[in-house]
Order: sequence, then structure tokens, then C-alpha cells
Amino acid sequence: MNIYIGNLSYSVTSEDLRDAFAAHGEVTSANVIMDRETGRSKGFGFVEMPNAEEGQSAISALNEQPLSGRNIRVNEARPREPRPARRPRY
Repeated sequence: MNIYIGNLSYSVTSEDLRDAFAAHGEVTSANVIMDRETGRSKGFGFVEMPNAEEGQSAISALNEQPLSGRNIRVNEARPREPRPARRPRY
């Protein structure tokens, strides 16, 4: 199960996410999405949990709960929408 986590504090690391979700079951991966240009967090991330039941438990337990001073938003990740092709810059 792929889980989206939004409204993250910029100080939260991938390891912080892993620790928060590991209390609810096995975590396959945890990633805070970083801005390529600045190297700073974009304020959201993803956690993968192999067991859907544990994933739902984590979503229910952690949604709107504080993590590093901010109430995080947690829900099941939706598949990425296809984006239109970008025009090349000259």
C-alpha cells in the first residue's frame, strides 16, 4: 500500500517518517520529496507498507496528528496523473 503524507514540516526526514509509520507495521520504504534546485523538502512524502491492513491502521492513527509541530495529512496515494508534454525551452 502506497501512502501519501502531506503538510510535513520542512525539518522532517525520511527516517522520521519511517519511525512514525513503523509503530503501525512493516515499512518497505519512506521518502520525503525534495526540491531538485534547493535541496529542501517540498512538504510531502510517501510511505510504502506491504500489508494493506497495517497501512489502513497507520492512516487512521496518524491522519491530522502532529509530527514535528505540524498536523500531517495522511491518505492512500492515488496513481500519478499523466502530465502534458512540456515544450522545450530554447
